[in-house]
Amino acid sequence: MLSGFVGTYEPKLDDKGRLILPAKLRDQLGGELIITRGQERCLYVFPVAEFEKFYETLQQAPLTSKQARAFSRVMLSGAQPENPDKQGRISISANLRSYANLDRDLVVIGAGHRVEIWNAQAWNDYLEAEVDDFSDTAEEIIPGLF
Repeated sequence: MLSGFVGTYEPKLDDKGRLILPAKLRDQLGGELIITRGQERCLYVFPVAEFEKFYETLQQAPLTSKQARAFSRVMLSGAQPENPDKQGRISISANLRSYANLDRDLVVIGAGHRVEIWNAQAWNDYLEAEVDDFSDTAEEIIPGLF
């Protein structure tokens, strides 16, 4: 069985800022998870163990690096622990909803070691912009794949 997160789902955000995590992803995420700011104005959702690995790697970045400090500040200041309720819902704080411009229509994607939550229109725009480069970059990212 695949050990990472894959797939695309389209849940809705309710009026209280909650979404029901897709069952397949929820089962893989387990109990407590961490939601934080992601790149390209989406949110990253990590299982706690995966976030701890990420955090350990982040701590290796030199404190003297302005880029490392900025990245850590943005990523960690937005991090919030969350436990899905019995219906599989998670609450997304107002500041994270604002950061990712989340409204009712969402796209939730599996992205390997994390899950990403996107505003549906932002995801569609991103995908449209990146699809042309997709086939051109495969060899650069994974040499010998094709």
